[in-house]
Amino acid sequence: MDTLSDVLRTLHLRGAIFLDARFTAPWCAISKTGHRDTGFFADTEHIVFFHILMQGSCKARLLARSQTIELRAGDLMLLAHDDGHIIGSDLERTPVDSDALVVATSAGGLMQIDHGGGGELTRFMCGYLACDKRLCRALFDALPPLIQVSFGAGSAAPWLTEMLQLGMQETSMPRPGSESVLAKLAELLFAEAVRRYAETVPAGDIGWLAGLRDRAVGKALALMHARPGHPWSIDKLGTQIGMSRSGLAQRFNELVGQAPMQYLTRWRLTLAAQRLRREPTSLRRIAEQVGYESEAAFNRAFKREFGVTPGRWRKQGQIDSTASADSRESSLSRE
Repeated sequence: MDTLSDVLRTLHLRGAIFLDARFTAPWCAISKTGHRDTGFFADTEHIVFFHILMQGSCKARLLARSQTIELRAGDLMLLAHDDGHIIGSDLERTPVDSDALVVATSAGGLMQIDHGGGGELTRFMCGYLACDKRLCRALFDALPPLIQVSFGAGSAAPWLTEMLQLGMQETSMPRPGSESVLAKLAELLFAEAVRRYAETVPAGDIGWLAGLRDRAVGKALALMHARPGHPWSIDKLGTQIGMSRSGLAQRFNELVGQAPMQYLTRWRLTLAAQRLRREPTSLRRIAEQVGYESEAAFNRAFKREFGVTPGRWRKQGQIDSTASADSRESSLSRE
């Protein structure tokens, strides 16, 4: 498995397409940050929002930045850090709060927006991806606040359309297994957006994604991800890559922003955190799997990274799962 796939696998994304937005020119809407503190995004560690332009065209920019992007049918706009943004046919107009425009439909159905001056139609499908950012800091730290991916009329366009239609159906009319289907769709969409963005990272850029494309750093990352429990050292990595210890350390630091062994420690603890939530394996066995000879040393390192002991982390996951199940049952009972 390649390094990017390995990291994406740890995210354990869940999500849905929740909004069908129709705007007619002229129009301008503003969406503020902090959505995860309210509504069905509450108690979610990290939210990634996305808009997919199904019809028409418009402009968009982040509230904290002046650069404007042009969106056309087939474009995906991914907000990796839930940044506030403004979007419309004319960004000079006084924007309307998008939250005030949302109209709830029948129980379980897509929410809707129908707003504007009656001119050219622009239609969005909007969705969200929820995850625990702590399980993949390197990736999220490397992503800009706004990613634009153009699917256009290329080979991916039919796949995207079919995927969106399926997501809309599963959101509007939940069936047994809908939650799993939506999670997989969310993973596919996010993975494709990240892959497309990674391909555009310019030479000379820095960050984890730039590190993947570097010959030496990319190979070091691949080795550590392939065998995370191996007793790696900077000398062993350098020997495998054919590079001096100091040269590898300097290059890794320049691109990734941390030392190779520091990165390895974080990756090992990320894997452990994932396994604690998903597997009934003993703490001692998980510690051994990720390269710790001592359970005590593993406990100390884990608490430094996540702020809680491994045992507490596992219990919190069980509580979150129970709460999520109760929430779904409550929603179904209201329907």
